[in-house]
Amino acid sequence: MTNKVKVVLGVIGADCHAVGNKILNHAITAAGYEVINLGVLVPQEEFVNAAIETDAKAILVASLYGHGEIDCRGLRDRCREAGIEDIRLYVGGNLVVGKTDFKKVEQKFLDMGYDRVYEPGTLPDKVIADMNEDLK
Repeated sequence: MTNKVKVVLGVIGADCHAVGNKILNHAITAAGYEVINLGVLVPQEEFVNAAIETDAKAILVASLYGHGEIDCRGLRDRCREAGIEDIRLYVGGNLVVGKTDFKKVEQKFLDMGYDRVYEPGTLPDKVIADMNEDLK
């Protein structure tokens, strides 16, 4: 039996970009977390179900193909409906199509209920530092 903090990780929607997912999985595991990695092409329901089944404290959503704004909308509501309204939601990657000021993108996702929003190129160390602050 492990007493590591569990987190769910995956690439949402129709996105099949796997490299960043594998890098995050390795880094977060090395930092002492138990990662439930759902891989790529993950629908919102799978994130929620995995979080419930594993008693995860956070869901980390990646989106690199630019449609994160569409794919990520409503995840906080799904969590509330499933009784895990307090779970931490992290999101990062190329979340929108085109060049948009990151502060606007960040605010859009914060308004959707995400707790932390990461711009393209954010290193795993930043995510882990935030997780250490938020979850431990």
